Amino acid sequence: MHENHEKLDRIGRSILASARNELYLNMRFLDVALSGLDYAMNLNTPTIGTDGERIQFNPRLLIDLYRQDTVLLNRVYLHMLLHCLLRHPLQGEGREQELWGLACDIAVESVLDSMDSRCVKLLSSALREDTYADLAQSMPVLTAEAIYRRLTEQTPDFDTETALIQEFHRDDHRFWRSGEGDDTQNGQGQEGRQREAMEQKWQQLSQKTQTGMETFFARWGDQAGSLLKLLTIENRERYHYADFLRRFVSLREEMRVDTDSFDYAYYALGLQLYGDTPLIEPLEYRERRRIRDFVIVIDTSQSCAEGAVERFLEETRSVLCTEGLFFADARIHIIQADAGVQSDIVVSSAEEFSRFCDGFEVKGFGGTDFRPAFAYVDALRERGALSHLRGLLYFTDGFGTFPAKKPDYETAFVFFREDYTAPQVPPWAIRIVLGAEELGTEHTGEVSQ
Repeated sequence: MHENHEKLDRIGRSILASARNELYLNMRFLDVALSGLDYAMNLNTPTIGTDGERIQFNPRLLIDLYRQDTVLLNRVYLHMLLHCLLRHPLQGEGREQELWGLACDIAVESVLDSMDSRCVKLLSSALREDTYADLAQSMPVLTAEAIYRRLTEQTPDFDTETALIQEFHRDDHRFWRSGEGDDTQNGQGQEGRQREAMEQKWQQLSQKTQTGMETFFARWGDQAGSLLKLLTIENRERYHYADFLRRFVSLREEMRVDTDSFDYAYYALGLQLYGDTPLIEPLEYRERRRIRDFVIVIDTSQSCAEGAVERFLEETRSVLCTEGLFFADARIHIIQADAGVQSDIVVSSAEEFSRFCDGFEVKGFGGTDFRPAFAYVDALRERGALSHLRGLLYFTDGFGTFPAKKPDYETAFVFFREDYTAPQVPPWAIRIVLGAEELGTEHTGEVSQ
C-alpha cells in the first residue's frame, strides 16, 4: 500500500510538472508565478485545490485529465494559479462562501477564455458567453469583487446557481478557509502569521508578474488576455478615504477649556495655601483639527454612474459628521456642476450636512467641464465668502477639461471608476480613484499626487 501511494505521488507530481512546463513555454510572462506553488498528494479531496502554498491533488483526477486532454490539465493548473495571483483565497472572510467561490471561479475562467494560447484554448459554451455578456453590462472588468456584489444583489435561483457552479467550478476551495492538509497551523497566532506571510508572498509575485507583462513581455498581450487588467486592479495602492479627507481640515484655535494640559496638583495646592487663589488655572483654548471653509464639487454630468454620487456623499458625511470635524462657524459649499454650476448649498453643521444628504437631488446631466466650478469658487473668494478655504474636493467620473492655472488652495479630484483607471490630473492636483467596493464598504482607493 505504501509503495502504491509513493507511485501515485510520483505520477501526480510528474503530470503537474508537465503542465507547468507547457504553461511556461507558452506564457513566459508567468515564469515567476509558476514557481510559487509546490505539490502534495491529498487523497482526502476527490479533485484538486491549493492553499496558496501547495497544489494538493488526487492523482486519479490528474491521470484522467492527462488522458483526456492536456489542455484541461493546463487550465486547471492555471485556474488555481490565477486564484493565488489575484489573492482570492485570502479575501473570503465575511463573505458568503459559496457565492464568493463562484464569483472567483467566473473571474479566473473569464481570463482563461480571453487568452489566445493553444495550451489553454477551448471553445466557450453558450452559458459562458451569455454569463460574460450579462456581467459586462454592469461592470467594465470582471473582477471577483464585482461579480460577487452582483450575485449578492441579484441572487440566482437554485437551478441557475447550480448550472453556473457546474460550468465554472474547477478546484476544491475547502483549502482556502480550512487549511486542510497544512499540519503547521497550530493556534490562531501562528495561523495569522502564516496568512500574512502568504499575502506578502502572492502580492510580490503578482506585482512582479504585472511588471513583467508591462515591460519585457508586453508583446505577449494576446496570450495574456484580460489578466493584466485584473492584476492592475488587484495591485493598486490602497488608501483610506477617511484619512484622505482629513488632509483638508484646518488647524485653528478653538476657545474651550483644555483639560488635557491642566495639572490639578498645582490647582489644589494654591487653594490650600491661599484660599480662593489657585496657583494655576486651566487654559481657555486648545488646538483642534477642524473644518472652517471647504468646498465639495459634485460632477452631475450624464456620464456619472447612477448611485455613485449618493454613496460618495454618504461616505463623506459619515467621516465629517461622526468625527466632529466642524467648527462652530464652518461653511461647507456643496456645488453641483456639469458644464456649468447648477447649484450651491452651504451647510454649517453636521446636522445640516445630514439633512442635505437625506434630501439630495441631482441637478445637471449635461456635459463635463471642471473650469466653471473653479471660476465660481474664485469669485466667492474675491467677495470674501471663502476667506479660510482649506481645500476643494471634486467628485467626478474623470471626463472633463481641467483648469490651466493652479489654484492657491489644495485641490483633489476623486474619480469613481470601477476599472480603477482615470485620466492624469494636472501636477498641482491630488488624484484618488475609488471603485464601488471602496464607496460601499472599505473606504479605500488608489491615490497619487
